[in-house]
Amino acid sequence: MDMKILVTGGSGFLGSHIADELTKRGHDVTIFDTHISKYLQKTQSIIIGNILDKNSLKSAIQGKDIVYHFAGIAGIEDCKNNPELAVKVNIDGTMNVLEECVSNSVKRIMFASSVYVFSKYGYIYKTTKLACENLIRDYNSIYGISYTNIRFGSLYGRRADDRNSIYRIIKSAVENGTIEYHGTGEEYREYIHVVDAAGIAADMIEDSYANKDIIITGQERFKYRDLLSMINEMLGNKIRIIYKNRTDDSHYTLTPYNFNANIGTKIMNNAFIDLGQGLLDCIIDISSKESR
Repeated sequence: MDMKILVTGGSGFLGSHIADELTKRGHDVTIFDTHISKYLQKTQSIIIGNILDKNSLKSAIQGKDIVYHFAGIAGIEDCKNNPELAVKVNIDGTMNVLEECVSNSVKRIMFASSVYVFSKYGYIYKTTKLACENLIRDYNSIYGISYTNIRFGSLYGRRADDRNSIYRIIKSAVENGTIEYHGTGEEYREYIHVVDAAGIAADMIEDSYANKDIIITGQERFKYRDLLSMINEMLGNKIRIIYKNRTDDSHYTLTPYNFNANIGTKIMNNAFIDLGQGLLDCIIDISSKESR
């Protein structure tokens, strides 16, 4: 059944891919963001606004069946460097979205959370995501609004920017011929291509995922050292890789998981974009931009 769906933060990296996937599946998609999407499709609508502005948010959510709430301050460093803004946008903004979802009888809110909610790492970013999850559960208990908390792992792919680690690595390799990595290289990540993540997140509309916490990560577990070597090989083994000591403990080494009572269900899709092919596509994309 086709639904009217709002995607807050739909002009961004993950949000734009979610919007595209929902559109492809025949839904009526409206993007709500602070700026025009470069990826806006002809069949998609866009409303320029801020989740801190209740009036613009109210008109955007009115008449919608589902709200994918993906707006917010997403970077760990961005949240760490401006904790007051992070708390205001991420927590207060989510409260505003919840209020309007309840007022407009929205069927479900789909919240972009993070695997860092399990972790002792992630600083203010982790804290705001966990607070939002708890708020959403409270609104479900008090007002009965359905939810799905989608905890994303490490994403990569086209449309990323300097806040994305793989984008930064490839950009530095292409522009400077060097990669500076802060760590030993023994750190593990389960990267998932953003297109795959968007497809799984679009599946979450199904009733079976209502009022659940879902984890979306990749099927391939890589050491950073192997990841950097793979990128170097794709670029002709001409890249100088420099390992530097970490200056903080904002990121995990082996796993984000720390003891937490709200265990989520981990979801992976069968048809997925291989990491090597995904990295090559990112290299092609970034190289083409640098040559313009």
